[in-house]
Amino acid sequence: MVRAIVRDRRQITLPADICKQLGLVVGDTVDLAVEDGSLLVTPSKQRTLDALAELRRLFAESGISEKEFQTDLRSIRRELVKEKYGIDAT
Repeated sequence: MVRAIVRDRRQITLPADICKQLGLVVGDTVDLAVEDGSLLVTPSKQRTLDALAELRRLFAESGISEKEFQTDLRSIRRELVKEKYGIDAT
């Protein structure tokens, strides 16, 4: 366990070893959550990768390919643009 100090502006510095373990580099963003009284720090890119993996799993279960989904989504988007703005978005 590593200890950090909360500074005047409620800032903490993550030790280099922790950043390395999480794959964090300067400029990365992290998501913060409190779970059971503990602070959970998750790299935002990891949450994005987890969400993508979940979407792929759901597509596999549904039998709809990502390409089919994208094609349907484009069609729906065109219809909505035409309905709302009266223009053909092809």
